[in-house]
Amino acid sequence: MKMSDIPFGTVDWETVEPTRHPGEVGEALWRTRHFGPADNAIRVRMVEYSPGYVSDHWCSKGHVLFCLSGELETRLEDGRVFVLKPGMSYQVADGAEAHRSTAPKGARLFIVD
Repeated sequence: MKMSDIPFGTVDWETVEPTRHPGEVGEALWRTRHFGPADNAIRVRMVEYSPGYVSDHWCSKGHVLFCLSGELETRLEDGRVFVLKPGMSYQVADGAEAHRSTAPKGARLFIVD
C-alpha cells in the first residue's frame, strides 16, 4: 500500500451511507470511503457484522483490521484460528493467507485495504 495524493481530511462515519453484504449467515454493513488516485486507491471501511455472522467466502485480499467492539473469529485456510477482541488488530498481505471470519457475538471493525 502506497499512500499518495491524499489531502488531510476527516470522516464522520455515521454520515457515510452503509451498504449491506449478506454472509452465509447474517450480514455485514459497510460504510466505505476511497482515498487517493484511482490506480492506487485505498479503501477504508467501518464494518459491522451482525451477531452470528459467517462469511460466505475465503478472502485473499490484504487488510489491516482493528476490532472496535464485539468479537471476530478468523480462520486461516491452514486451520489456524485467531480471535480478535476490542483493541486488537491483525494484518495480512494480498495473497498471503486466505482467511474467513465469523462474529458469534457481532463485531464492529475498522478496515484499511
